Amino acid sequence: MRVLVTGAAGFIGFHVASALLARGDEVVGIDNLDDYYDPALKRARLAQLEGRAGWSFQAMDIADDTRISALFASFRPHRVAHMAAQAGVRYSLSNPQAYVASNFSGFLPILEGCRHNGVEHLVYASSSSVYGANTRQPFSVAHNVDHPLSLYAASKKANELMAHSYSHLYRLPATGLRFFTVYGPWGRPDMAPYIFTQKILAGEPIDVFNAGHHARDFTYVDDIAEGVVRALDRPAQPSPTWSGDDPDPATSTAPWRIYNIGNSQPVALMDFIAEIEMACDRKAKINFLPMQPGDVAETSADVSALQRDIGFHPRTPIRDGIGKFVAWYRAYRRV
Repeated sequence: MRVLVTGAAGFIGFHVASALLARGDEVVGIDNLDDYYDPALKRARLAQLEGRAGWSFQAMDIADDTRISALFASFRPHRVAHMAAQAGVRYSLSNPQAYVASNFSGFLPILEGCRHNGVEHLVYASSSSVYGANTRQPFSVAHNVDHPLSLYAASKKANELMAHSYSHLYRLPATGLRFFTVYGPWGRPDMAPYIFTQKILAGEPIDVFNAGHHARDFTYVDDIAEGVVRALDRPAQPSPTWSGDDPDPATSTAPWRIYNIGNSQPVALMDFIAEIEMACDRKAKINFLPMQPGDVAETSADVSALQRDIGFHPRTPIRDGIGKFVAWYRAYRRV
């Protein structure tokens, strides 16, 4: 199978590309290698893929519709894993333009490429951030998601709506995966596991918001990558029971689906920090701070639909996952 993976130098995109190559698919990865965080980490991820059978890479911005159109026409992917995006809730507060360029303008060329080149299935990254002001837990794809708390969250909700319009108009099978908090080796340096590990090993204090009263649905990246690949293999289908009188937010008369992808076992942030302390064999110095704008206190994923439809069952306990992450971090940073 020929698969286009966007954001292939990113955290999740890299692991998805690696999983596809491991089973023998032909993969073209694209990424613009921007400087949202150190591009050296992105290049180091790509170096892990170089030389593997079936792999090729092109440096490219998803918002460059001319180059994206030409790539689709030449590679003719059977399926697309669209993992590229401008990530980060907090960054969206100070740099909203980056989200418009990547998450809004950058998604349209991908949809057009799929539309005009007979793509069998588009799987794209959404986010648990779309649940916004919702407080009922666990978050379910049956819940309304009309109250985002950041432009990042709004951009991910917009992606779901854009995909639905293409599924409806052009019968493009499209599946949106609402990622919860993903962690593991090769993780992003702007995320808590990396920041906490870096500072704990350096003997520096860590900032913990909301006085530590957070809980997150942490999911190990290998489990996530397996879920993305499983979703790719099951093109979205129209729901025969969908009704406009009582619309299901996660399905449609179009070949369009929305799923949560997470661990469904939230971990208190202070317990997560304790696991990092154990793996580092050091105690953290903690600077407790108030809740940040755009943040939410707890995330918990109802993944029953994904379990039912594709057999998704994350297997990595938090202690094992943190141990693997810290071991990778020490090797990568040579500390």
